[in-house]
Amino acid sequence: MSAAGSVFRKTLRSGTVDAEVRGWEAVAPYLRVPRLLGVDAAAHEVVYEDVFGDGGGCSLLLGDVIGLADLDPAQTGRVIALIDAVCDDLQAAAAATGCRSPLSSCVPALYQDRIRPGGRIGSWYLRNPPMVSLGRGHVISVRELAAYEIVVNGVVVRLDLPEIMRDARELLAGDGRWVTAVTQGDPTEPNIADPLCWLDFEYAGRNTLAGEIATLLWYLLSMGGWLVPVIQPEVYARTLRLALRPVATPRIEQHALSMTTRWLEVTYTWDVGAGRHAAVHRLVERIHVDLAATAGIEPDQFLRRIRGFLAARILGVFAPATLSDGALLLILAKLAESQSPATTLEDFARTTITAERGRR
Repeated sequence: MSAAGSVFRKTLRSGTVDAEVRGWEAVAPYLRVPRLLGVDAAAHEVVYEDVFGDGGGCSLLLGDVIGLADLDPAQTGRVIALIDAVCDDLQAAAAATGCRSPLSSCVPALYQDRIRPGGRIGSWYLRNPPMVSLGRGHVISVRELAAYEIVVNGVVVRLDLPEIMRDARELLAGDGRWVTAVTQGDPTEPNIADPLCWLDFEYAGRNTLAGEIATLLWYLLSMGGWLVPVIQPEVYARTLRLALRPVATPRIEQHALSMTTRWLEVTYTWDVGAGRHAAVHRLVERIHVDLAATAGIEPDQFLRRIRGFLAARILGVFAPATLSDGALLLILAKLAESQSPATTLEDFARTTITAERGRR
């Protein structure tokens, strides 16, 4: 988006202007959103009020609020308040528009389009499986890891990508029924302003509450404080107002491989700043307190029920060719954890607070 006076002109890909406008029209009666001022179809632009301009009422985005609290932990209360506001809006959306409906009635782009045979994830990971370099000349195909015993942070997990995708397609089949509501559809750090105002509506409309929560959880854990600023620094700089450098990022402590016995051990630390820790921790608390129940899921079953949504998000955003070997190994470790019956939501979302700047 580029600012022009008191308006934002959002430039979209060809063919998505109508989806943006329909999404805005769907959520405008229920959520705080910018006023839609007009459409320039020839320029593929949708024109909104500038919520950050004079009288707009907003100052920062969720990613900025988290970044400031990473630098000054005294500001974590602001992070928690904004996460609570997001959760409260999901609750309110469910109260106003919620129903149990087939997944086929929901916006499909972020999940079903990515996991379908021949889709993005299949072309990235299954058709020509990427190779992972584990040092000392050890290079292994991701597909081969299905035959390995894998130990992540002391817990045995499996990483069978074809099986994970089959499970995801079964879990997210179009006739599967979920608790759905009219929501923004892509609750990520650049799309949430503070005080709460929702931005970007290409995926707005009827969405599953479980999918919304899974999207926010993975973004808070991984994309906002690590993958986007590291892999797409120009996107990070363009979509946030402050675009503060992450104070810490996840890292592999050690790994060991035996190709003879087909065994791989990975130990990692999910380093974050105090603000990001507060955001993740508060979302997990809200899942237990009310969000899981609102989504029609028992809290202790929540991770198991969202594993298909997580697989689509973990694998479906960044092509493996854009990832370093360490980043790919970390992502695969988290994917394996997310699919394991032994992993609890607290295990999956566990973070370590550090104030060290710029560790990569």
